[in-house]
Parts: sequence; structure tokens; C-alpha cells
Amino acid sequence: MSSEPEATTPARRTYSYLGPAGTFTEAALAQVPEARGQVWNPVRNVAEALADVVEGRSDAAMIAIENSVDGGVSTAQDALATMPGLRIVGEYLVPVRFVLVGRPGTTLSDVSLIAAHPVAYAQCLQWLGRELPAHAHLPAASNVASALDMLDGMSNADAAIAPPGILEHHELELLAEDIGDNKDAVTRFVLVSRTVAPPNPTGADKTSLIVELPEEYPGALMEMLEQFATRGINLSLLASRPVGDALGRYRFVIDADGHVLDERMADALLGLRRFSPKMIFLGSYPRADRVINRYPERYSDDVFVEARDWLRGLISGEPTA
Repeated sequence: MSSEPEATTPARRTYSYLGPAGTFTEAALAQVPEARGQVWNPVRNVAEALADVVEGRSDAAMIAIENSVDGGVSTAQDALATMPGLRIVGEYLVPVRFVLVGRPGTTLSDVSLIAAHPVAYAQCLQWLGRELPAHAHLPAASNVASALDMLDGMSNADAAIAPPGILEHHELELLAEDIGDNKDAVTRFVLVSRTVAPPNPTGADKTSLIVELPEEYPGALMEMLEQFATRGINLSLLASRPVGDALGRYRFVIDADGHVLDERMADALLGLRRFSPKMIFLGSYPRADRVINRYPERYSDDVFVEARDWLRGLISGEPTA
């Protein structure tokens, strides 16, 4: 008697993110279609999230990489520079909105001590100075932790600054919403996996790199930047981070408009590799804003291909027109 083979359920993928539930990082992960219905693993810091990926505990990790108000997230940039075997496969933008929350039954007039992560607190100073001028600040390890410690009685705070998503997970009193001073503030997150081949170009792509100057000499940084400028490539991010082995030694975190399979980008990467062997390719991936990359016609793929064919003809002795 034959029997039909039993259907196997596909293994669920695991995604690490900065927890606990309700963080901006969780909001970024919620934008990833393939992550829905999978296992979400909250962790305590960026290094732990990336270590989960490197060591195979997670398939990918969502980390914050840049904030429009505070700039690059140095812990994430340094981790990507020093942990091999990682690749950025996507980016996601999350508007930065803050709410003021308290224990159930709390009113705004009850608030004198506010728990908040220092970065969040700094981004709400105008509202706090206007609405609660006599308050005191209690620094917290994270935006969500500021509220949970208050809720659990672990801190003496009357209220906490937190992301709006926390209200979906915990019973808290909403005292005020949208209290951030910069209404256009946004945080950029990247989804990081183990090393994989980049997806096909979309025309609205970004390439992330970390490049170390090979040695210090006048014009070294300009020589590095010329690899992009002479090929018509715009840089949307250029940030320096200390290498750490000596004063004055820096590596540069770079986001360049384009894809590694674009002729101009591939040519630039070859030039960068010749310039600095200590170059890390972090990935080519679709831009979160889906804005099409623009460049002069003289840097189109066809022009690079024609130039290579022309050189090949010179070498082979083909007659020239």
C-alpha cells in the first residue's frame, strides 16, 4: 500500500531587531514584506543583532544606520566595518515621532520627572520647555526602556518619551503625541544578511561602501573621491570614522547612487580597489525613496561599453573608422 509523502512546512525565517517590541526598529522591520509572519527576535544592541546573522541564529537583522537630525549611527557603522561576511540587502525609512506616556491614570499636570533616551530627549526640548518647563530629565537606555521601567516601577519617572508603537504593546496613558521638535525627522534603517549576490538593478539603487585611506598624504581624500566624480556618481553619504589604531587614521562610510552592475559604478569600484585594498563592499540595493538615479549621458552604460570595445579594437589591430 503506497502512501503520499507528507507535506513539509517551510522553515520560518528569523529576523533580529533592536527590541523590545514597540521600537522604531520594529516599525522598520514591519515594512519588509518577506518578514511578515516570520520569527522576530528582539535583541539588546546592534552588535548582538549582527552577531546573530554572522553566527547563523538569524537570517537577517534590521539596524538603524542614519538619522536626519543626528547623522550616522556610529555603533552600526563601526560594526559593519569590523564584522566580516555581512551584506546590506535593503533600506527602509521611518518617520521619527515621539509620544509622552505615563502610567494609567496619569495626567500631564502630574509630570515632573521624565525618563527618556538622551537622543530622544534632545529632539523634544522645545516642546518640553514650552509645556513642562519645570521638569527634570532621567536618562534611559532606550526609548522603550524608559517607558517600561516606569511602568514596572523600576524608575521614579512620572512620564516617559517613547515611540508611538509602544502603545500597541503596553497599557500606558497617552499624555501628548507628536512632541518632537523636527516634524521632518526620519531614521534610515538597513536590513543586513550574510553575504549574498546583489539583487538586479532597478534604476533607483544605492551602493554602500567603507573605504580606508591607504596612507596619509596631501590630497588622499580627494583622490578617493575622484573615483566617483570622474564617473558621474553622486554620493548621498560621506562620513568619517576613526580606525582606532592611531590618531589621525580614518575610514570613510560611503553611500553612492547606483548599482554595482552599472558600468560606471563597477568602474569606480575597480578604481577604489586599486586605490585602497582595505575597501568593504556592503551591498547594492533599492533606495527606500525609489528616486531614479540621474547622471550625465556621457556616463551611461553604453558609453563605457563602447569605450571598452574601442580599446579592444586598438589592441587587436582592427581598422579604425
